[in-house]
Amino acid sequence: MNNRSPVIRKRAYELGGGVKLELGQRTLIMGILNITPDSFSDGGKYTAVDVAIGRAKLMVSEGADILDIGGESTRPGYVPVSSEEELSRIIPVIEALREELPHTALSVDSYKADTMREALEAGAHIVNDIWGLRGDPNMAAVAAEYGCPVIIMHNRKAIDYTNFVEDVVSDLKKSIAIAHAAGIADEQIWIDPGIGFAKTYEHNLELMGALAELNALGYPVLLATSRKRVIRETLGLPVEQLVMGTAATVSVGIAQGAQMVRVHDVREIKQTVQMTDAIIYRALGERG
Repeated sequence: MNNRSPVIRKRAYELGGGVKLELGQRTLIMGILNITPDSFSDGGKYTAVDVAIGRAKLMVSEGADILDIGGESTRPGYVPVSSEEELSRIIPVIEALREELPHTALSVDSYKADTMREALEAGAHIVNDIWGLRGDPNMAAVAAEYGCPVIIMHNRKAIDYTNFVEDVVSDLKKSIAIAHAAGIADEQIWIDPGIGFAKTYEHNLELMGALAELNALGYPVLLATSRKRVIRETLGLPVEQLVMGTAATVSVGIAQGAQMVRVHDVREIKQTVQMTDAIIYRALGERG
């Protein structure tokens, strides 16, 4: 793992309706809200709108800065759903959250441009695309039209790398070029290494130790490792017992410059983030 001091980028976002985010003061926490029957660790738990809203309120009270709403599971071997089905799951939740939590940033986890447009119209603020703007040719244009932050995640259709970390960086650069071509401003781009997507167990461990290479691209990094298979396989534990393993990956990520973490267990990971931030941000402050 690269031991250079991480680069922390300071950016402020006015997302509309009084919703604000500020990067660079502390690590932001994105709470996962899956409105799906088949997500790998919490499928079926929050499909009812009132239950989803209760879960969202709890995560915000525990320290979530952003809520990431997903209407289609993208676990390995997932079965795609139509945009219509995806929208029927997420739009009622987005609309309710705009009323119940009007000052909370909402991200939508989708790779479909039609879904994303409707979600942004309903009140979402952030695009979170697991295909890094390369799955749907219209996604970049929609994001540019709304001028919102865009999370570009690394992914591939096959595990076919020549030089793994270099290839990940190259793929992300291609996605960033798509964003630029569509008119998405640099300050609206965030990147996600895509832990668990088109990567072997060893790839995931290698990439977790090379996040500084992604940080060097010049964009804020979102790390999404919560309850992922690499943790399950390392610890040999069931999904409901992976909080400590997730916490370890979060600390390693922050130490390499990750500025946001996407997690299921907000209360526990909030403590991890606060302790890690106390060390990393203090050290960076002392260096000027």
